[in-house]
This record gives sequence, C-alpha cells and structure tokens, in this order.
Amino acid sequence: MDIGRLLTAMVTPFDGEGRVDHEQARSLARALLDSGSDGLVVAGTTGEAPTLSHDEKLKLFAVVREAVGDRGAVLAGTSTNNTAASVELSREAEGTGVDGLLLTAPYYNKPTQEGLYRHFEAIAGATRLPCVLYNIPSRTGVNMTAETTVRLSRVPNIAGVKEASGDLVQIARIVEDAGEGFRVWSGDDSMTLPILAVGGYGVIAVVAHLVGAQMRRMIDDYLAGRTAEAAAVHRRLLPLMQILMTAASNPAPVKYALNQIGFRVGATRLPLVEPDEAAAESITAEVRRHQIDLTVKV
Repeated sequence: MDIGRLLTAMVTPFDGEGRVDHEQARSLARALLDSGSDGLVVAGTTGEAPTLSHDEKLKLFAVVREAVGDRGAVLAGTSTNNTAASVELSREAEGTGVDGLLLTAPYYNKPTQEGLYRHFEAIAGATRLPCVLYNIPSRTGVNMTAETTVRLSRVPNIAGVKEASGDLVQIARIVEDAGEGFRVWSGDDSMTLPILAVGGYGVIAVVAHLVGAQMRRMIDDYLAGRTAEAAAVHRRLLPLMQILMTAASNPAPVKYALNQIGFRVGATRLPLVEPDEAAAESITAEVRRHQIDLTVKV
C-alpha cells in the first residue's frame, strides 16, 4: 500500500478510568480519513506510546487496522530504546495487519551513529513491513545525521524518514542522496511546506486532527504549482500548529482541543497532565479562529 503524503499521528483515546477506549479509537480513525488523511500513525509520540503497555499497543494496532479497512495506511509505532524489545513488538505488530512501522530513534541512552544504524537495521531485518524512521532530536537527545539516514535508505524495506530535526540543510541532503524511492515526511507541522520545497514527500501531522482537509489542500496546491495558495494556507495555519506544540507537551494540547470541540478522547496519562488554565485559554482561543474539518458526531 502507498503510505500517502498526509498521515495523522493519532492520539490514543482513553476513557474516564484511563483505559484505552477502543470504540472511540475506531471512530477517530475513520473521522481522520474522512477529513483528508491518507493514513494514520498509531502509538507514536502523539499516541502516548511510552505509557502504553505491549499488549495495549498490539490491541490498538488491530482495532485501528480493522476500523480503517482498505481506506488508508496504518503505521504502528513499535520502537523504544531497547532494540530487542523493539524487534519483538515489530514482529508481533506485523501479525495485526498493519501496513508499516514507524521507528523512533532510541531515546535516553544516546547511541552513536553506528548504534543508530544497527538498531534500525536489526528492526527492519526482523519484518517484511516497510519501515519509516523517525528523527526527533528534541525528544530523543540524539540527532540522526543525513549520512546515517542515507546509509539506512539502502536497507530494502526502510521506506523513508519522518524528519523533525528542523535542519533544512540536513533534510535537503537526505532528499538528494538517499536511495531511489526513499521518502521524507515532515515531522514538524510548521516545516511541511519548506520540506516539500526541498523535495520532501509529505507530513506526519498533529494539526491534521483538526484541519486535515486544509493540510491536504496545502499539499495539493503546492504539488499543482499553486505555490502562492499553498503558502497562504501555511501562514494561516501556523498559529494553530504552534499552539498545539508549545502550550504544553504534545499531545496534551491537541487532546484538550479535541475534547473542547466535542470529540472526546479523554485526558493524557501521567506523567503528562492537561494544559494549565492559561494554556487552555490560549488553545481554545486559537481553535475558535479556524474552521474545523473533523466531523464530530453528537
């Protein structure tokens, strides 16, 4: 399956007792596809992967895969800072029917570039699924260099990278030097248009929970050569993109926004907490400035 240009890094809905709400996960998955997304990332950073158990992740993968059917791609977040555990979860995730894996660079233990290469090579070698790397040094504490990413692009089932380094020079080098067919998705909503401009493929987005159709329009406009129109959408959405990343740690702001518009996804799990009063007011004020593309069923 073609993974697609616009994927939403889906939040994990929880019920009032803090348990994964599978029925709401199904509803959210379908609604996100309805509002413009080509596919979903499940149990990534925005899905609060560090607080989900092994079994919770596998169940969530299966539930979302079943809900989506053949309408879009489902990527499962299966990597941690433990290579062996990541290999095991990746193998089991393949059995749930997901279309690919999202593999985040190991956090906390700060491996060398050779360690990063071997970590991802080991996971990719344990599955037949296409793998998308995820470089987000602001969270992991280590930047995967262009050289390492390009080297990994030669691994047959490593299909691309979600780049959130914020370094356009690095990203351009990856686009230029990576193996044929290797794709670069933006891992930062506000960098989507600049990354497209240097040859990137798309975005794995948070803001698409709320404005998926508008993100789709921006990408389509750029690809069709309507760069002024794409830039106008980009500028209009920038404040919303920024508030969702700065008001509190992701995914607390987007979960708060979803709850406020009536699409109940519950609270975050500890150690994340809901935005404080000032942050909540700023999120609400910004969300009200925008047309919301997500359909909320009452």
